[in-house]
Amino acid sequence: MASSGKKKTTMAKLNRERKLVERRAAKQAKKDARKQAAALEAAGPTDGLPGADDARPVEDAPAQS
Repeated sequence: MASSGKKKTTMAKLNRERKLVERRAAKQAKKDARKQAAALEAAGPTDGLPGADDARPVEDAPAQS
Protein backbone atom coordinates (compact mmCIF):
# COMPACT_ATOMS: atom_id res chain seq x y z
CA MET A 1 0.00 0.00 0.00
CA ALA A 2 2.63 2.46 -0.97
CA SER A 3 1.39 5.84 -2.06
CA SER A 4 3.07 8.15 -4.44
CA GLY A 5 4.86 10.96 -2.65
CA LYS A 6 4.04 13.37 -5.41
CA LYS A 7 0.47 14.56 -5.98
CA LYS A 8 -0.57 14.70 -9.60
CA THR A 9 -2.59 17.54 -11.03
CA THR A 10 -4.54 16.85 -14.17
CA MET A 11 -4.11 18.94 -17.29
CA ALA A 12 -7.78 19.95 -17.05
CA LYS A 13 -7.23 21.45 -13.62
CA LEU A 14 -4.07 23.22 -14.75
CA ASN A 15 -5.97 24.67 -17.72
CA ARG A 16 -8.83 25.86 -15.48
CA GLU A 17 -6.40 27.56 -13.14
CA ARG A 18 -4.52 29.21 -16.02
CA LYS A 19 -7.77 30.54 -17.52
CA LEU A 20 -8.78 31.91 -14.13
CA VAL A 21 -5.48 33.76 -13.77
CA GLU A 22 -5.85 35.17 -17.31
CA ARG A 23 -9.43 36.29 -16.60
CA ARG A 24 -8.35 38.06 -13.42
CA ALA A 25 -5.47 39.79 -15.24
CA ALA A 26 -7.81 40.97 -18.01
CA LYS A 27 -10.31 42.25 -15.47
CA GLN A 28 -7.58 44.18 -13.63
CA ALA A 29 -6.30 45.65 -16.92
CA LYS A 30 -9.82 46.87 -17.80
CA LYS A 31 -10.20 48.34 -14.32
CA ASP A 32 -6.86 50.18 -14.61
CA ALA A 33 -7.80 51.50 -18.06
CA ARG A 34 -11.08 52.89 -16.70
CA LYS A 35 -9.24 54.59 -13.83
CA GLN A 36 -6.70 56.10 -16.21
CA ALA A 37 -9.42 57.37 -18.56
CA ALA A 38 -11.27 58.94 -15.64
CA ALA A 39 -8.08 60.62 -14.44
CA LEU A 40 -7.37 62.03 -17.91
CA GLU A 41 -10.94 63.28 -18.25
CA ALA A 42 -10.75 64.96 -14.85
CA ALA A 43 -7.47 66.65 -15.81
CA GLY A 44 -9.19 68.35 -18.73
CA PRO A 45 -8.35 68.63 -22.42
CA THR A 46 -6.01 71.64 -21.99
CA ASP A 47 -2.36 70.95 -22.56
CA GLY A 48 -0.96 74.44 -22.13
CA LEU A 49 -2.05 77.79 -20.91
CA PRO A 50 -5.79 78.31 -20.64
CA GLY A 51 -7.13 80.35 -23.53
CA ALA A 52 -3.87 80.15 -25.49
CA ASP A 53 -5.75 78.86 -28.54
CA ASP A 54 -7.98 81.93 -28.64
CA ALA A 55 -5.22 84.51 -28.70
CA ARG A 56 -3.96 85.63 -32.12
CA PRO A 57 -1.16 88.10 -32.68
CA VAL A 58 -2.13 91.41 -34.23
CA GLU A 59 -0.11 90.63 -37.41
CA ASP A 60 -2.38 87.66 -38.19
CA ALA A 61 -5.58 89.69 -37.89
CA PRO A 62 -7.38 90.22 -41.22
CA ALA A 63 -6.80 93.64 -42.78
CA GLN A 64 -9.82 95.94 -43.06
CA SER A 65 -10.13 97.96 -46.26
